[in-house]
Amino acid sequence: MAMSPLETVQQVYAAFARGDIAAILGHLSEDVAWESWADNSAQKAGVPWMTARTGREAVGEFFSLIARFEIHDFRVLNIMAGERQVAAEFEIDATPPGGKRYRDQEMHLWTFDGEGKICRLRHYLDTAKHIASV
Repeated sequence: MAMSPLETVQQVYAAFARGDIAAILGHLSEDVAWESWADNSAQKAGVPWMTARTGREAVGEFFSLIARFEIHDFRVLNIMAGERQVAAEFEIDATPPGGKRYRDQEMHLWTFDGEGKICRLRHYLDTAKHIASV
């Protein structure tokens, strides 16, 4: 039996905690839309980790960048699940490579396709904090 979207997202965060990027990528559709926003101030300002990406390989590049962050704290506070979407509220305290430390309360909105794969991730955050941290 396939995992529910909630179980999949829980597995993604568990894989992130142990640094298992291959496991995360395995939950993504081939053409996953990562940080696909119509109007994102952090993307317009050139924040590298907020770049819109399409496909597993491009998302792998995102995780290669994130691996260079110093993560001081990352805690999932709450996860809310619907039929095809899961929202996760979390706190992060991090220093990007060559940048300034930031602390933010953020949301991930995970969307699933008909095959049970993640087809979209949108990250809701304080874009001003991310822009200032570059």
